[in-house]
Amino acid sequence: MRILVSGFDPFGGELINPSIEAVKRLPDSIHGVEIIKLEIPTVIGKSINVLTQAVEKYLPDVVLCVGQAGGRSDITVERVAINIDDCRIKDNEGNQPIDEPIVKDGPDAYLLTLPIKAIVSNLQSHGIPASISNTAGTFICNHVAYGMAHLAKTKYPRMRTGFIHIPYLPEQVANKSNMPSMSLDQIIEALESAIQTIIEVNQDIKETGGKIC
Repeated sequence: MRILVSGFDPFGGELINPSIEAVKRLPDSIHGVEIIKLEIPTVIGKSINVLTQAVEKYLPDVVLCVGQAGGRSDITVERVAINIDDCRIKDNEGNQPIDEPIVKDGPDAYLLTLPIKAIVSNLQSHGIPASISNTAGTFICNHVAYGMAHLAKTKYPRMRTGFIHIPYLPEQVANKSNMPSMSLDQIIEALESAIQTIIEVNQDIKETGGKIC
C-alpha cells in the first residue's frame, strides 16, 4: 500500500503554511505503508497538474490532500468537493476565477472516499479536536479535492481520495485577534492518526456527524 500526502506552499500573505510543514515531518512509513510527501503550489490548475503527475509516477492507493483553514479551531475532515472555482483572493500566480467549473462538464460534486467518521472518531479518542466539514470552500483546497476525486473516478477507480483542513499555527495568529490555532506537533499527530485510520478502515463507521446548518 502507498499513500500520497500533499501540503500547500504559503499563500495569502502568510510566510508559512502549516499543511506542508506538517506533511514534510510525517514519517516515511506508517504501519509498514509507504508515505509519499508532496508540496503543491497554491495555484489554480497547476496544483492539480502536480498532483496528477505524482499519481502517474507513484500509483498510490490513497491521495490525502492537506490544507490550511485559517479561522477553524479543529481538524476538519472534508466530506464533499464541488465543481466550482470562486476565488475570494488571487492565487499565488494572480489567478482569480469566479464561478468557473474545475472540470468542464464534470459532475457537480463528489463525495470523498476516505473513512471520514472513523478518522474523526479516532482523533477525538486521542484528545485531538476534530469534526466533519461539509464544505472545503471554493479556493484551491476544494479545487484539488475535486480534481483528485475526478481523477480517481475517471482513471484510477481503486484509488481513494480525501482532504483534511488544519488550523493556523500559533505563530500565525500572534497578531490576529481571537483567532484559533493548533501546535504543529498536534497537527502532525492528527495526520498520523488519520493515516493510521485510512490504512485500517475500508468501510466507514455509521454514526452521527452531520450538522443542522
